Amino acid sequence: MTPGVLGMVLGLVAATGLLLVLAYAPPCRSVRLVDRLAPYVHDTPPPSRLLGTATEAGLLTAVRRIAGPSIGTGARMVDRLLGGRASVRRRLDALGGAMTVEDFRIEQVVWGGLGLLGTALAATLGSVAAGSVNVLSAGLFCLAGAVGGVLGRDWWLTQQVTRREELLLAEFPVVAELLALAVTAGESPTAAIARVTRLSGGELARELGAALGRARAGVPLVDALQQVADQTSLDPLARFIDGLLVAIERGTPLAEVLRAQAADVREAGKRRLLEAGGRKEIGMMVPVVFLVLPVTVLFALFPGLISIVSLSR
Repeated sequence: MTPGVLGMVLGLVAATGLLLVLAYAPPCRSVRLVDRLAPYVHDTPPPSRLLGTATEAGLLTAVRRIAGPSIGTGARMVDRLLGGRASVRRRLDALGGAMTVEDFRIEQVVWGGLGLLGTALAATLGSVAAGSVNVLSAGLFCLAGAVGGVLGRDWWLTQQVTRREELLLAEFPVVAELLALAVTAGESPTAAIARVTRLSGGELARELGAALGRARAGVPLVDALQQVADQTSLDPLARFIDGLLVAIERGTPLAEVLRAQAADVREAGKRRLLEAGGRKEIGMMVPVVFLVLPVTVLFALFPGLISIVSLSR
């Protein structure tokens, strides 16, 4: 790296930092409408910090405290560029938890920043090792790292949802049979749900327990269970919730329906295992066909080829 290029890079970094400091300094920063209206809409004084609840620890809280407006601006920019708020909201609902779309966008910005930092470090080490720097290639490499970090967080959310749905399907037969056993013993569907959530753990029991908690807080149980069905994309779980709703609303027999649904899910699991085994078997044939078989043919034909070459001489 020549002294001129090094000076240009250092000057660019210093100028960028100075511009950021000036842009977010109190004299230059514009006051938001929310901040201007806040003194007039909060009619109660803030409580003492000694009496308040502890701040929730986590990555988002730390990032918001350190970055502040910058991270919020970056999250809004990512939201405008990528879009798809409905898809993100649906996947977050399927994942469970209290994360909002804004929190997810902030995590995307953090992942993008980490990707940018990692690629910038790799580009710096490569330039030092090569003894020269290509500004265009380094810039494109850093941009690819930032974009990869942002998209990687979205991919990881999809993987989390897929893993959670697999857990729900794995737990479904056991929960359904426990509910059927409780209903057969004479308990109502609501009492059976309460007993199953109390005795079992897992994602499905947690979802049913959350629905039961909302029902005890005043929401109708039918609406609470329907919310669980709306948040999932699994057809067996949606049919299971529909069966519970019909039994609660009309008093229809539920035990046999739950046992049949559990058997259907087990059969579907067996089919998925067979399909996965078939795909793995095909994948295992790839090295045999493209690696082992050509080497075997080469070993078989090599002596004959050597003999032909020696005879031709």
